[in-house]
Amino acid sequence: MISQLGFYSLNINLIFTIFIILKSIRDIQNKEVYFSKILYNSIFIQFFLVVFSFTCLVITFVTSDFSNVTVFNNSHTTKPLFYKLSGVWGNHEGSLLLWLFVLVLFLFLFISDSKIIDSKYKILTVIFQEIIILGFLLFIIITSNPFEILFPIPIEGLGLNPILQDPALAIHPPILYLGYVGTSLIFSSSLASIINQSVNSEWAKNIKKWVIASWIFLTMGIMLGSIWAYYELGWGGFWFWDPVENVSLMPWFCLTALLHSILVLQKRGQLKQWIIVLSIATFALSMSGTFLVRSGILNSIHTFANDPSRGLFILIFLFILIITAVSIVFLHPDNSKSSNNFYLYSKETAVLINNWFMMYFLSVVLIGTIYPIFLEVLTNEMISVGPPFYQKLMIPFLIPFFIFMSFGPRLRWIKDSFKKNYLKVISFTLTTIIAYLIIQYSNVKYLFSTVLLSASLFLFYNSLKDLFVRSIQFAQKISHLSFSILILSILINGIFSNEISSNMKVGDELNFKDKIIKFKSIKLEEKDNYKLLRGNFEITENGKKKLIFNPEIRVYNQPEVLTSEADIKTTLVNDNFIVMSLFNDSDIFNVRYQNKPLMIWIWISLIFLVFGGALAVFKK
Repeated sequence: MISQLGFYSLNINLIFTIFIILKSIRDIQNKEVYFSKILYNSIFIQFFLVVFSFTCLVITFVTSDFSNVTVFNNSHTTKPLFYKLSGVWGNHEGSLLLWLFVLVLFLFLFISDSKIIDSKYKILTVIFQEIIILGFLLFIIITSNPFEILFPIPIEGLGLNPILQDPALAIHPPILYLGYVGTSLIFSSSLASIINQSVNSEWAKNIKKWVIASWIFLTMGIMLGSIWAYYELGWGGFWFWDPVENVSLMPWFCLTALLHSILVLQKRGQLKQWIIVLSIATFALSMSGTFLVRSGILNSIHTFANDPSRGLFILIFLFILIITAVSIVFLHPDNSKSSNNFYLYSKETAVLINNWFMMYFLSVVLIGTIYPIFLEVLTNEMISVGPPFYQKLMIPFLIPFFIFMSFGPRLRWIKDSFKKNYLKVISFTLTTIIAYLIIQYSNVKYLFSTVLLSASLFLFYNSLKDLFVRSIQFAQKISHLSFSILILSILINGIFSNEISSNMKVGDELNFKDKIIKFKSIKLEEKDNYKLLRGNFEITENGKKKLIFNPEIRVYNQPEVLTSEADIKTTLVNDNFIVMSLFNDSDIFNVRYQNKPLMIWIWISLIFLVFGGALAVFKK
């Protein structure tokens, strides 16, 4: 019954969506364009219907209603309530309904913004956003119905993928979707502003908060996914250039470039066309990421909901949207006059250079992700693009990127003088010396590592110093300082991390540098929906300090899946990481120990990076 109500609500919503589009087109043709009460109420009803459908799906999962095919395939009576809820979006059908919910939510928030007084621009944005909503509604109803009925009704469900049964990953998809779907409103707003000939500083001021909001949610989503992969998958790292990781990183690069470019438009009235291109590209990358994850094309541990035929629908829909967007851009050229004064040494030039770097990093990730797919289609040859590819192409460009980023925030708009920044040359020399001493002390004798570390130290030093500069906004200070800490932590983590892996049984000892790792015992325990083997390890450092580790191997009941749970001891200085997995012999386990310096500062810096973005949203 609940499933049927949810499906009926989606179909009624389809009718309302078509009505809103037709009503909006009619209103835009009037001599006096105004945002009617009928249009507002219709969007409100649309929002209510989507909320109702989503609530119906939530109820079916909470009550373990196995007459619903989606619930049957992705839930089980033994699952804790929290993971029953996460099962709502831990599948193809439910995740798309969540997408639809966020699409309508963003539109409703947009039309409720009293600061937007241009009715024509507002209605045009509604039209484009409703077209996207219509596409997703048709996609869900025709190919991905989350309310499909199963008969006879089974007693038990198949269960949720155990890898998804984790607090971080349970909230990771909704937050990530808020970032992805937020780009749709930016896309719709950009096309509306082109037609309305209102790509100006006022529009930049309005759209900036939506760009920042999308950027915040996307950053949070990436962070949660990274944390989950760190401790749940036993990788012992925060980023592995996995294809699904990459498809979330690409729109992040675009959003970051767009955010900085909008500041130029707001302050100087420049980069109009470039901003429109970035708006379209950001949305395209978000949608293409959705297609790639659901198509089955990408082979990734992160891919849990895929169907090639349904992924093709998304690809065709995206193609239509992009062709439409490009056509609108060409048919509505911007005839307004703007200042073309771009001085070499100015804040706007620094932003433009920042954009160039972002686009280069984006291109590297795009090629590394897409090229293996095209190669397989054309030649039937399969290749794997791993971390070395990205590191060799991206790391050399990080040095000039850090240096330019160090100078940018303090520069003035229009034109600045280089004379007042001569002290930065001296500070860069000092940071180079410090980096060299650190590298030498640690016996990592690579010139490139020294230069790279010195550039990151230089960025950190200047970001820290910028805290005391009044001309720089506080939100910008926090964001840039957090980013500099993030970069510095990542580099130190990458240069000075060490690990050892060995096959061990109870009673074995492993010597590693100044540490002795002893496998003391193994214990079998039984939980509600899984059994576990809990290991007991003791690490003695320098013959004094002792740490106890209890990594686990879990065997879930439904479905029967084996996972490894790492045990991590975190301090402000480093992480000590132990994970174990079964070897061929039941008495022998593969044990991996890692020491990861400054790991906690990667997560702390990301939190403050998001905090800086939030300050920018709420700044008056």
